[in-house]
Amino acid sequence: MTQPNIEQVQQAVATSLHEHWVLFLIEGIILVVLGLIAIVVPPIATLAVELLFGWLFLLSGIMGLITTFWMRDAPGFWWSLLSGVLGIAAGIVLLVWPLSGVLSLTLVLIVFFSIEGIASVMYALEHKRELSGRWGFMLASGIIDLIIAAIILFGLPGSAAWALGLLVGINLAFGGAALIAMALHARLLRPQMAS
Repeated sequence: MTQPNIEQVQQAVATSLHEHWVLFLIEGIILVVLGLIAIVVPPIATLAVELLFGWLFLLSGIMGLITTFWMRDAPGFWWSLLSGVLGIAAGIVLLVWPLSGVLSLTLVLIVFFSIEGIASVMYALEHKRELSGRWGFMLASGIIDLIIAAIILFGLPGSAAWALGLLVGINLAFGGAALIAMALHARLLRPQMAS
């Protein structure tokens, strides 16, 4: 059995993108619209994200319990059982008391931006020592992450209502814009016929 070479794989991807560019365009437009709605009304988007996490934890906990009891003779039964019960408990808490879940997720977001900011700043300073050319952008990115973390932290508890939804909205809008750009580019591609 022969394996395809890189050119064949690239050609197959280009052909698929060209043939389905409208689907990517539609997905991109939907993501941009959802992102803009989340940016305009971040509390609703925050609550939606929190409820999504609640259902994910609940369902993963239930599935974890099912597989744990199905394979009860496997090593680590008690740890797996504990993991499933914790997933169910976290899901129930997020679904029954959504506002406490929003606050918890916002605290996780603050920790994430803080660690990401510190890591980016240290990465940039390391590149500066090595005389790398683009360290300033990484430094700015790290500082912006730290500023975002500080704004959310000092705005608590009020910032919990909008922070998660706003950031998800921005992410959706930019992701959708990237898909739209890719779709419009794929529309113009003229894949060569495979030889």
